[in-house]
Amino acid sequence: MANLVSPLAPAQFPTLPEIAGVRLSAAATGIRYKNRPDVLVALLDKGTTVAGCLTTSKSPSAPVDWCVANLKAGKARALVVNAGNANAFTGKAGVATVKAVANASAKTFGCKVAEVFQASTGVIGEPLNPAPIVNALADLNKNASATEWDMAARAIMTTDTFPKAATVKVKFGNQLITINGIAKGSGMVAPDMATMLVFIFTDATIPARILQKLLSQAVSPSFNCITVDGDTSTSDTVLLFATGKSEALKDLKSADDARLKPFAKALSALCLDLAHQVVKDGEGAEKFVEIKITGAESAEAAKKIGMTIANSPLVKTAIAGEDANWGRIVMAIGKSGEKAIRDKLRIKIGGILVAAKGMKDATYKEADIMPHMKGRDIKIEADIGVGKGTATVWTCDLTHRYIDINGSYRS
Repeated sequence: MANLVSPLAPAQFPTLPEIAGVRLSAAATGIRYKNRPDVLVALLDKGTTVAGCLTTSKSPSAPVDWCVANLKAGKARALVVNAGNANAFTGKAGVATVKAVANASAKTFGCKVAEVFQASTGVIGEPLNPAPIVNALADLNKNASATEWDMAARAIMTTDTFPKAATVKVKFGNQLITINGIAKGSGMVAPDMATMLVFIFTDATIPARILQKLLSQAVSPSFNCITVDGDTSTSDTVLLFATGKSEALKDLKSADDARLKPFAKALSALCLDLAHQVVKDGEGAEKFVEIKITGAESAEAAKKIGMTIANSPLVKTAIAGEDANWGRIVMAIGKSGEKAIRDKLRIKIGGILVAAKGMKDATYKEADIMPHMKGRDIKIEADIGVGKGTATVWTCDLTHRYIDINGSYRS
């Protein structure tokens, strides 16, 4: 089934500048898709450090296990990604494939096996033959370019309807640090670390342990605060590579170094941009939904309440139907398991107060809110009336097309 481009998609793919120390290449190998790139290779210069956040699923893919093991050394020279097959729940065969790809990559690219990072996305439970990937490595190496960001983003897509990318620059005196990121994600999105596959590159000079802290801080309010369908993937991977080619930051000893604040802010902004793009490409999505929770017992409680609303099929289908059924929001708050004071709840949709003091607000008229419900961007606010905890999460509506896409995913 051909995927219609999401109505929430950006108008155009952003222009991503070259990053010193990064070269990209993509190839069509026919792993599952025909006549489109499905393998991405990113080649990284010596001295590149790496950090990562990966799925908390108890049935992780073989590439996830591989990355977890190799992140400890904090060094990277290559990234190999395939789309169409997740290499998850594939037992010893999955491990053998990862090793075969790593060994062949190390030989082709002239690096250590442990410096090769991998990710796979697609169907779960089907063995992944390493041959198509291994046989493509020589050409991928030969054709690598510093400019192929669009192709790289397209090569990692599965049910995505548009390639996702973002870029930011950070100024340090007369010098600039660049951060580029690409992502894929459309369904099976309810991360507890990041979402689906995200690869971020920078020319900054940052030790791996500091890079890891910066990435974890950026992931928490971005990728960890989105959901499409409440399902956490076996393959969720976010990797951040720093080539060390920029002279702007050097001799860092701590993640608390004041010089890092602009970089940390820019990294967080880029992650949030990519996270929003993933939600806007939610399978069958027609509306982008922001849910802001205030007055909860804690920030953690606020996030749980927000995600409970965001994952409710009843809330999501009401939004799809442009129905301001605020009673479903009340329901979701009540079932979250977090402390809430019923008669202090205040709920707004599109900035209009719809419920307060334990009942529908006396001034609320549903006709006033209908223009907002018919728009693409839906805003829900709920004050829980307990404490000072706040959180904002993002989701999309749930349309019949989600069923169409997932009902025919393997056919």
